[in-house]
Amino acid sequence: MASYCSFARNLPEDNVHRIHHDTEHGFPNRTDNELFGQLILEINQAGLSWDIILKKRATLKTAYADFDIQTVANFTEADRTRLLKDPGIIRNKLKVNAVIFNANRILEFQQSHGSWKNWLLATHPLSKEEWIKCFKKHFKFTGGEIVNEFLMSTGFLPGAHDKDCPVAQEILKLEPAWKNTVH
Repeated sequence: MASYCSFARNLPEDNVHRIHHDTEHGFPNRTDNELFGQLILEINQAGLSWDIILKKRATLKTAYADFDIQTVANFTEADRTRLLKDPGIIRNKLKVNAVIFNANRILEFQQSHGSWKNWLLATHPLSKEEWIKCFKKHFKFTGGEIVNEFLMSTGFLPGAHDKDCPVAQEILKLEPAWKNTVH
């Protein structure tokens, strides 16, 4: 089976996978809202292809208030109903409820640590298995694959790129959290 790197690198430069691979996947140094957006994408991807999620990304971002944590945390029942009727997103009640719940948890970490990213960095380093337990304790709809992909795609766990991928070298220069950690 081909890796994501070999798959994406063989696509046209304007392909959603190629853009995601070359500019986001595995890159650290994101804002809390960007991290939250990635978590939303990973939650919504469960049971579906990444291709579907990348193609629905813009509508997901619009539906979830540009991935603004504070706004999503304050979503009402009317917002839940709106989301469940929106054909541009993944209309799964468990996923919608999890996103809103998780936004509220992230607000708690922002209050206690100054930012969600600070909480993630303070919790780091953990093994993949420890991260999964941690996420299951604090968040909803965060199984092993979702947690692994979220942490790899945001630079907290290694493995987002093949070692010989040119993008991997760019990411190393940005000092991802996993760089100086033994797993």
